[in-house]
Amino acid sequence: MQAKTSRWWLAVACALLALGSSVSHAALFEDDEARRAILEMRQRIDQMQQNSGGDAAQLRRSVLDLQSQIEALRGETAELRGQNEKLRRDLSELQQRQKDVATSVDERLRKFEPETVQVDGREFKAEPAEKADYEAALAVFRTGKFADAASAFQGFMGRYPKSGYLPSARFWLGNAQYATRDYQSAIDNFKALLSAAPEHARAPEAALSIANCQVELKDTKAARKTLEDLIRVYPQSEAASAAKERLARLK
Repeated sequence: MQAKTSRWWLAVACALLALGSSVSHAALFEDDEARRAILEMRQRIDQMQQNSGGDAAQLRRSVLDLQSQIEALRGETAELRGQNEKLRRDLSELQQRQKDVATSVDERLRKFEPETVQVDGREFKAEPAEKADYEAALAVFRTGKFADAASAFQGFMGRYPKSGYLPSARFWLGNAQYATRDYQSAIDNFKALLSAAPEHARAPEAALSIANCQVELKDTKAARKTLEDLIRVYPQSEAASAAKERLARLK
């Protein structure tokens, strides 16, 4: 715009110089010719002013158009920012939902995964259903329903023949059978426990229970032998102390 304005002022200056030259030599021409020359020069100046004014108007229109485009771009930018904020919120909510779903799935899967349990001093892996069945059978025993408890433990041993609970299940099964006076079956289960897991925490008690069953069956000789073996194999156990007392009574 400055360049066009400069050109316009240069043209005006040239025209004024020409006009001055024409006026200084006006005496050489007739009056009509002088007036005609001045009029022509005025027309040229007016035309130049009109042309310059048209360029300025066009420039102003261009500036206004540019401003309108800038405002439109600002509006579009604001709209895009709003859309981006919404997308970020949606993404955050989606990620949280995915996290919640993953946590829920993990919790559900965990219900079916083996877990580490500790029973009678032993630590091993057990299936959730396996653990629940053992605890259910033990709960029946604690209610004093020994026949039902015996059935529950027998069912457990049949379903989980390799369970880490097996020695403990045999111990409680033997006690349930003793309580129902099924002494021979109790002896068989206690002996199976001693054979499979002689280091089990319940092993000394199982040996003492065998002697008790033998006493009930009037097999004093076998009971004495069982008590002597118990004292020899598990000398530091509480069951060994009880065995010494009972052995003294058998003599």
